[in-house]
Amino acid sequence: MEPETVSRVSPGSALYYLDPGAFGPATYCSVYVYDTPRPAVIDTGLGTNYQAILDALEALGIDCGELAIIPTHVHLDHAGGAGYLAEACPGAEVLVHEAGASHLVDPARLWAGTKAAVGEQIQYYTEPKPVPEARIVELGDGDRIDLGDRELSVHHAPGHAFHQAVFQDEATGGVFTADAAGIHTPGVDGVRPTSPPPGFDLTGCLADIDLIQELDPTALYYAHFGPAEPADLLAEYATVLESWVESVADKRRELGADDAVVEYFVSRTDTVEAWGPVKARAEVAMNVRGVLEYLDGE
Repeated sequence: MEPETVSRVSPGSALYYLDPGAFGPATYCSVYVYDTPRPAVIDTGLGTNYQAILDALEALGIDCGELAIIPTHVHLDHAGGAGYLAEACPGAEVLVHEAGASHLVDPARLWAGTKAAVGEQIQYYTEPKPVPEARIVELGDGDRIDLGDRELSVHHAPGHAFHQAVFQDEATGGVFTADAAGIHTPGVDGVRPTSPPPGFDLTGCLADIDLIQELDPTALYYAHFGPAEPADLLAEYATVLESWVESVADKRRELGADDAVVEYFVSRTDTVEAWGPVKARAEVAMNVRGVLEYLDGE
């Protein structure tokens, strides 16, 4: 019988997921756990709630001594718990794309940038703990992560963030999408864009969507709100992203002042019920600012 704190992605699967309760009323962050010969955690949520992951590992009977801690990228809603888990599991390694590794060893700039970017969401965060450099394994595009009975292939996907990678389970075909496939929220129509500053790049994001489509995934393991059937979600997200950037550009031309553009979109967010008011409004504000920075650099 499965522990109540975790859910299998499908009957008989070795892959589970849980919500560590990072953002108040919103079941926003998904952490995946492999019960494999070498166990693994994909993404870690915020460091604030790392104990929920340790509790899930214990409930599944997983010894974290040889745990692979694998953030898809170093944004703190994905990697904020990495240092805390590494400290609690002294034999664990942290596997992360090489572009983001230094930010886990010394997270000072990452923490400062997060505080500047996330607005009032910062109330949910805690300062990340450094990961000892000797405990980090740097990943590159094309690498494979051996979990004993399967491998995860590593694919650099830098459109959302230069340090982002997506992983495909070579045994099942499922893909851990990081933020490269947007945010799919059950009960909310449409895939929502994620375009935070700094570094959001529309062309790169569209290339990342193409990359995932070429992997022909059997399932999309979203980093927010859990797994989903692929259906037309990737093609939908490409359309959503292009429309999102165009709408922000149009509103800037109309209103002029960037603060007015941000307020315009914040006042029209429709995810308050699903995400909670703080998360919904602050997320929109952050995503608008990311697009505005992208437009400045064009």
